[in-house]
Amino acid sequence: MSRAIYWFRNDLRLEDNEVLNKAVEENPEILPVYVFDESLLRGEQWGIERMGSHRLKFLLESLEDLKAHLQQLGSDLLIKVGDTVTVLNDIRKTYNCDVLYAQKASAYDEVQLEEKLSETINTKFIWGETLYHINDLPYHLDELPDIFTQFRKSVEKKADVRKLLEAPLQIHSPQGFGSEVPSMEELGFEPVEEDDRSVIQFLGGAKAANDRMNYYLWDKELLGNYKQTRNGLIGGDYSSKFSPWLAHGCISPRQIYWQVKKFEKYVKKNSSTYWLVFELVWRDYFHFVAKKYGNQIYQRKGILGEDKIDWGSDKLFHLWRDGKTGEPFVDANMREMNATGFMSNRGRQNVASYLMHQMKIDWRLGAAYFEKMLIDYDPCSNYGNWIYIVGVGNDPRGGREFNIERQKEMYDPKGEYQELWAN
Repeated sequence: MSRAIYWFRNDLRLEDNEVLNKAVEENPEILPVYVFDESLLRGEQWGIERMGSHRLKFLLESLEDLKAHLQQLGSDLLIKVGDTVTVLNDIRKTYNCDVLYAQKASAYDEVQLEEKLSETINTKFIWGETLYHINDLPYHLDELPDIFTQFRKSVEKKADVRKLLEAPLQIHSPQGFGSEVPSMEELGFEPVEEDDRSVIQFLGGAKAANDRMNYYLWDKELLGNYKQTRNGLIGGDYSSKFSPWLAHGCISPRQIYWQVKKFEKYVKKNSSTYWLVFELVWRDYFHFVAKKYGNQIYQRKGILGEDKIDWGSDKLFHLWRDGKTGEPFVDANMREMNATGFMSNRGRQNVASYLMHQMKIDWRLGAAYFEKMLIDYDPCSNYGNWIYIVGVGNDPRGGREFNIERQKEMYDPKGEYQELWAN
């Protein structure tokens, strides 16, 4: 009997999952597996841990949800900790598997892992991270425009978003296959305490993702005002908050896109509905940029190969990290992220600009700290945004330096957000 490993990565869902459907269609038995790679779970960069407690909590919740959905289809989820290549090879030998299926990645380190794995296992990697499929772009990836607007106009005019795929009706797995989802403590992490100031109480998993989408689009119809409210700072309704579920693949960009199209048909179509899709296209762009430029997006000089800032010492980085710079707006945003694992997009732009332009600290430390702390961490969006702001990425203006005083006046005129996170 033909058996296949299905290696879940950042696609923790059954709906709209092309590679999972293909694996089920082509093999009588599927072994769904998730691996906590030791290099990500325990590793460091710039002396900063790669995995923080808030991010891990959301991931574990997502795995619990995935496991429950797999069980409903007659399957289960096996979770392992270790070196990914070694773990998957051990599973292949133990269960006599013929092939491994997984979603293809955009980011350099993940692509390198795919290549290493393919040296020892028969693999089938299939694209599925983006709204627009890579094969549907109106040009080869090498010809990807270096300016977002050019990319956006070309895909809007010449590319189509593919239709949604239903989840498999049944998944057969070996008898007794599967394992429990480990706890935070079992993985060596302290439990996370909820903070009632959080914009919402985030919960990982596909069910929570769809609940959030239903709330934002259908229960409250908040999408209709998204463009006007998206730069808010307090509360759960100013923006969609879809990013944590997108980052873990609990929901696909296509699922969101087609719900927006439904909203436009039955509720309203305006600049706000367009703007949410616009943000999904930005997300696509950063994924394709990462795929095109590989390791360059992690380098200090970025994809341009030149420094735009006269960098200073990193020894005051801890002040930025801990929200103790003395600039109340910057500190408030950092304290929110430290306490909840989330920060608004407006906040991220401001704290990044402050670290680079005011403190002259290497932007890569900030990007690494975001990787640790943010529950919606995605290497493509994270590093794509950092190199954009510093001016070594895809910004035609050569970088963004934010006037913090002006930003406070525009987005926190009464100081309510700064007061909320004053300590």
